[in-house]
Amino acid sequence: MSLLNRLNDDMKQAMKNKEKDKLSVLRMLKAALQNEAIKLGKSELSEDEELTVLSRELKQRKDSLQEFENAGRADLVEKTKAEIEIVQLYMPKPLTEEELLEIVKQTIAEVGASSKADMGKVMGAIMPKVKGKADGSLVNRLVQQQLSQ
Repeated sequence: MSLLNRLNDDMKQAMKNKEKDKLSVLRMLKAALQNEAIKLGKSELSEDEELTVLSRELKQRKDSLQEFENAGRADLVEKTKAEIEIVQLYMPKPLTEEELLEIVKQTIAEVGASSKADMGKVMGAIMPKVKGKADGSLVNRLVQQQLSQ
């Protein structure tokens, strides 16, 4: 089932259950996906493209959450946390730090990296493998740790 079909089904369910907040987030996700398809001139997005859109939406919400917390806006903090939870339902299951560490070690071996100077090569090889499943800053930290040993 494509992501758009899943969103449509979940939107119908949210309408039936009168979940206004969830419905609002689902509509926003659907609109973001459709806008991206129009921008790329496609009728349907690939799974990678859908993941990119979802990641962007999730990142925007996390950034907003940080801003609202800094501004002391408790009402918006709660609303944004709820939105983040809904968006995460459609993201792939995130990798654990242990799983990510294994991927980092394998990639360092594949690339033949031996120092921090090879960091760009390693990051370039890892990021497509973990796209949407791991935070870039965590990947960066793990790669730095492994290369400095």
